[in-house]
Amino acid sequence: MSDESLPGGSLPDDGGPGPADALPEYAERVLEVTELIPPGRVMTYGDVAEWLEEGGPRQVGRVMSLYGTGVPWWRVVRADGVLLPGHELRALDRYREEGTPLREAGRTAEGHLPRVDMRRARWDGGEHAQGHT
Repeated sequence: MSDESLPGGSLPDDGGPGPADALPEYAERVLEVTELIPPGRVMTYGDVAEWLEEGGPRQVGRVMSLYGTGVPWWRVVRADGVLLPGHELRALDRYREEGTPLREAGRTAEGHLPRVDMRRARWDGGEHAQGHT
């Protein structure tokens, strides 16, 4: 999720009023939730959408792909715990630094990369869950 992964290397114009670099409200809300996730914990794309009570996993994934470079993007994951394609090694370094629970890859796993242990790493919002919107 680096700047080079963004089309043209900059934020897109969402077609709405205001400057081209202003984030849409939904994107701001997704990024705010991402910043709440503690080190060593994760939420799925669907968890973030459910937290916001708006959108779905694809919308959250789109926001993360376009705007997620400035937040701990590695803490928003697929429900199966598979590392983000194209960013596996960067994410794995972060998970190891933060002590995120991982499951070792099986012999048939592509690239033999571990997955996030969703049972142990998934975060439900804890004390922040009350009164969220």
